[in-house]
Amino acid sequence: MNSNNHFPRLLGDIGGTNARLAWQDSRQAPLSDIATYPCADYESLLHAMQHYLKSHAKPTPRWCAIGIANPIVGDHVQMTNHDWSFSISGVQQALGLERFLVINDFTALALSLPALSWSDLLKVGGGEPAPDAPLALLGPGTGLGVSGLLPANRLHASVPLNGEGGHVTLAGTNEVEDAVIQCLRRRFGHASAERVLSGPGLSNLYEALCEVAAVPVQARTAAEITAAAQAGSDPQCVQAEALFFSFLGTMAGNLALSLGARGGVYIGGGIVPRLGARILASSFRERFESKGRFRAYLATIPVFVVNADVSPALIGASRALDDL
Repeated sequence: MNSNNHFPRLLGDIGGTNARLAWQDSRQAPLSDIATYPCADYESLLHAMQHYLKSHAKPTPRWCAIGIANPIVGDHVQMTNHDWSFSISGVQQALGLERFLVINDFTALALSLPALSWSDLLKVGGGEPAPDAPLALLGPGTGLGVSGLLPANRLHASVPLNGEGGHVTLAGTNEVEDAVIQCLRRRFGHASAERVLSGPGLSNLYEALCEVAAVPVQARTAAEITAAAQAGSDPQCVQAEALFFSFLGTMAGNLALSLGARGGVYIGGGIVPRLGARILASSFRERFESKGRFRAYLATIPVFVVNADVSPALIGASRALDDL
């Protein structure tokens, strides 16, 4: 079968805040007509996709794949961090697609990792990636995405992991973190990693620290918290950003141990890349390696912040059409 019969393709990276869509004309063609739409501006995923095709004067694509910030179980998708819900088969029929593949957004991002260049990455300590070893992936954004990529062999392509690791139970390593987690338990019942490692999580951290310090809480967004932290204008904001990186290091180290990710740990999502080099001055790397008898093991594993101009999950969505 001529693989170009699977083109053109519509590709998507759908988060809780923004929907990113792109076009690919052929296997050798780069992604084009990349557009970002606020999810809140559209009634549904279908309407956003129809708007994209109309505004860019595109024909009906043959194949389409999207990575979406949600578990995919069956035909019906109800987003966790947004109010969109849809039937996979219904969208396929409405758009007249030959194939419509819907996968978790971090599964798509995991598939893109081998295609990233060094210019797309900020290294945060460790040695060189071990060849043919698993890769780990996590990323705070509207929620906390977690995935990984198992190496390819002669029998199959690389295998992405599809899970909901952002909802594992949050663990503290000192009295301050324990006090914060107690606040989160009182508020949410279950204190998951996503309750602190996300945009809303930064607000949760700040509010919990205000509660612990018995100081008034100001209404602050995640961006306002990190801005105040950088300016040093609010001690609870400074502490919230510091705890964010500490919890992230603990979570990343746990994931590296769980997957044996000697090929590297990658941090995506919308928050950490925007904070730039601040991760280098944080406690992230110390927390990442602070695993007792396995400190030396983790010290060799490199960590990379993904900071690509084009959403790598769009590339991963195209790869998923070929590999899954």
